[in-house]
Amino acid sequence: MSGFFDIPSDLQHSYFGLIGVHLKEALLPVLGGLVVALPLGQLCVRFKWLYPPVLWVTTVLYAIPSLAFFVVLIDYTGATETTVMIPLAVYSLVLLVPAIVDGVRSVPEETLAAATAMGFGPVQRYLQVQLPIAVPAIIAGLRVAVVSSISLVSVGALIGNQGALGNLLADAQLYHRTNLAVNSVVTTAVLAIVLDGLLVLLRIALTPWMPRGTRAKGRGRSAEARPEPVAVALEDAAR
Repeated sequence: MSGFFDIPSDLQHSYFGLIGVHLKEALLPVLGGLVVALPLGQLCVRFKWLYPPVLWVTTVLYAIPSLAFFVVLIDYTGATETTVMIPLAVYSLVLLVPAIVDGVRSVPEETLAAATAMGFGPVQRYLQVQLPIAVPAIIAGLRVAVVSSISLVSVGALIGNQGALGNLLADAQLYHRTNLAVNSVVTTAVLAIVLDGLLVLLRIALTPWMPRGTRAKGRGRSAEARPEPVAVALEDAAR
């Protein structure tokens, strides 16, 4: 078992050090993508004609292989973590923008009308009304983006050992140590599962009004049809 955690010295990191680098290279791009996607998604909702071209551009960028991205970027950012993280941030947009747009569009018109009647401006309405109600859709997009990013970080092993846990795959072939490949695959899968579970818990914490588990089944249709507290409060205040 000790050989499982015996990391070659050429990687310049311990086992847990590689996990830390992997998480940084995977999560920072998703966070950056979310920061870009939130205002971009609102613009697409506000100006419906903007959504198709934005979706087309993000889809085309997503179709570009990561290696091609690396070849273009490496002249500007070198064989660094930045070269790995920029494509991952771009890839996250194709998942996050539609999730945000769909979530914001799901907000009932009467809820928006109530917020407007209370004097909420566009920005305040977006931050305090639309985003809270769109949380389930946004978290769903984040779950896919995070798991995808965790997986794709390993490709960075092809440019100067910037693949974190993916570097173990290269060393497994170099040193003929199968346990390094097993370590890389198992640890990456565990990270993806753990982070996905944490996002589920975050969604539950942010949306206490949503039915879940056996209680949801016991309530039946009446629970599913229950309006969100944000919407109820706004409509009551507007009256």
